[in-house]
Amino acid sequence: MKFQVGDKVLVLHSNEEGEIVDFINDKMAMVEVRGVRFPVYLDQIDFPYYKRFTEKKNQPTTPRKKYIDDIKKEKKSKEQRREDGVWLNFLPVMDVDEFGDEYVEKLKVYLVNNTRITYNFEYYLTFFGTPEFNLKSTIQPFDNFYIHDVDFGDMSDSPAFEFDFTLATPSKQKADHYEATVKLRPKQLFSRIEELRQKNEASFSYLLFEEYPDKEPEEERLPLDKLANRGFKIYNAKDARNHLEPPRSVVDLHIEKLTDDHSRMSNLEILALQLKTFEKYYDLAVAHMLPNLVIIHGVGTGKLRDEIHDALKLKKEVSYFVNQYDPRYGYGATEIFFKY
Repeated sequence: MKFQVGDKVLVLHSNEEGEIVDFINDKMAMVEVRGVRFPVYLDQIDFPYYKRFTEKKNQPTTPRKKYIDDIKKEKKSKEQRREDGVWLNFLPVMDVDEFGDEYVEKLKVYLVNNTRITYNFEYYLTFFGTPEFNLKSTIQPFDNFYIHDVDFGDMSDSPAFEFDFTLATPSKQKADHYEATVKLRPKQLFSRIEELRQKNEASFSYLLFEEYPDKEPEEERLPLDKLANRGFKIYNAKDARNHLEPPRSVVDLHIEKLTDDHSRMSNLEILALQLKTFEKYYDLAVAHMLPNLVIIHGVGTGKLRDEIHDALKLKKEVSYFVNQYDPRYGYGATEIFFKY
């Protein structure tokens, strides 16, 4: 539900601020304004700080008189709304502790569509690569879509806000889908909130994409005889697997298993070699249509595991993968299950 008991709200018809004290049903809430309680429909209230954020700063303080001649001008100005992409918006909800100090209680998460296009989207909130919340919906042009609340205490668990967008009206010239992810780190988050306080602003945003991407052009294909003349070996597709290196059902990425000369390698070089090896044996497993593949990455700092998990989320052949205790490898291995 968009609202919760205790939320500060704005009563739209009277422009007064109050607080939700109870819910009558799924359509009405009991609101208290200056000690007076009364029922109000949920579509007649909004968050006051979000309204202040979305209002135009140059809006006149006193409404001017409207005339019949102005109607066309209003429609024209509405058509001229500036497009600047699709954004993920965070609104910190503040509270005061027993000592009178202000603190952030939770973050309200919004998807903001500042384009003229309607999008379908699938949303995932993950912590340390594990999905915690999933939502599928549609966002209309120039609309703000409330997704959910996230407790501020959970923001220290490496949250990732992941989206997969598709066009509500498909186009042959546009990509079939577009993925975007926002990862928040505690230090980065505290910096953004402190910046809000200094600027006296209500929320902060991250750009997911400015314009939905075009479909990538297909690569020009050369005739097989020309490829053969250039020295390329041509194989029958049915026999291609026979010319590939044998696959492995278990791949150990510990650096001492990959090279004998690792003592002079930097951490970045070690990680690059481990990921290159992972990609090699992943491709071989897919080419040979293995049902599953175990990648031993160890525990360590979790950097290699996170990189592998992030890569697996983008691979269409993956049905699912698990990183759970195994008596052979402890918690240092991920098992991948494929779909063909």
